[in-house]
Parts: sequence; structure tokens; C-alpha cells
Amino acid sequence: MSTNSVNYGTIFKNGIFGENPVFRLALSLCPAVAVTSGVKNGFLMGVAVLFVMTMVNGTVSLLRNFINPKVRIPSYMFIIATWVTVTDQVMAATQRSVYKEMGLYIVLIVAFAIVLSRAEMFASKNKLLPSLVDGFAMGLGFLLALVVLGIFREFLGKGSLWGNQILPGKPVLIMIMPAGGFFAMGLVMGWLNWIDRKFFGGTGASSGGH
Repeated sequence: MSTNSVNYGTIFKNGIFGENPVFRLALSLCPAVAVTSGVKNGFLMGVAVLFVMTMVNGTVSLLRNFINPKVRIPSYMFIIATWVTVTDQVMAATQRSVYKEMGLYIVLIVAFAIVLSRAEMFASKNKLLPSLVDGFAMGLGFLLALVVLGIFREFLGKGSLWGNQILPGKPVLIMIMPAGGFFAMGLVMGWLNWIDRKFFGGTGASSGGH
């Protein structure tokens, strides 16, 4: 994307819907399933990814003219690891009970394809503000995907939302298991594809190969 013709609205819309990391690009699906058996875990994981993506994009954009192209990938990984470490330590200090359940997945953000791909494809080619917007939009899209999955799975699998019991009786326990997570993801993906074809002409997933 040229830095001379930046459309922030398009960048934001792509991150939320058109190029949603989970539902449209199908990236980082296993961590998404692993942490969305409850809304709270999904929300906190999404916030962590949003923060990391925004800061990584901003850092890569600022340093893009100083990074040798031959070592750009190791450089990006070092930047990602730095911000993941910051996020990991903050969450360990402020959300201890949740961190015990999902601490491993916070560390694994280093290996999330979506973080490295946006650094390589967008932040390394654009100025600071567009890169920050792209990182925030993609992170927000990831956050919203995890919250939607968390609501769907916790409500059906536990009869609760954010740990508060809502439905009496026996829940559908399979929904909080990995198989139920992928089933829920498939349903939401199908629903979004239907919306895309119905209202947007089926153009929303044009970048699905990233």
C-alpha cells in the first residue's frame, strides 16, 4: 500500500472484517480455539495480541530504514519477542488467575503468523501512523473473533457468560472441548461468508492467502 494514498477507513475495515485474522485469513486457529472456552480468557488474549500487534507494527515502521533486508525476519522476530515479553510480564502481574490458564499461549504470540505477516507486508513498507492503525485494526479483529467464539462456546458449553451462570440444566459440554471450538469457528466463518456474499458481493476475502 502506498504511503501517499492511505485510506484509514479501509485499513480499519479490513482488520475487522475483510481480512479478519481468524475468520477470514484463518491464521492462529489453534491458539484461538485453545483460549476461547470462556469469554474472559478470549478477551484477555485478544487484548494481548492487539497490544503486541500495534506496538510491533509501530516499532517496525520506525526502524524500517535501518533494518538490513537480509536480516529483516530475525529483526522482526526480536521486536515481536520484546513486546510479547512485556505483555507476558504485565499479565502475569495483573491477571494471575487467568495467567495460570493461558500463560503459555501469551508466550506463543511470538510465533503467531498474523503478527509477523503484518510486520513484513505492511509496517515495513509504510509510515508510522498507517502502521499503527493497521496493527490496531488487525489486533481488534483478532480480539473480536476471540470474544465471539468465547461467547458462543461458554454460553452453550457451560451455560454462562464471563463466569456468571445464565442457563440452568445440562450444557453442551462438547462446545468447550477442542472439537467444539473448531465446530463453532466453522459456523461463524460460514455465517460471515454468507454476509460477505449477500451484502458485499463476495470480495471480503480477497487477501485470504496472506
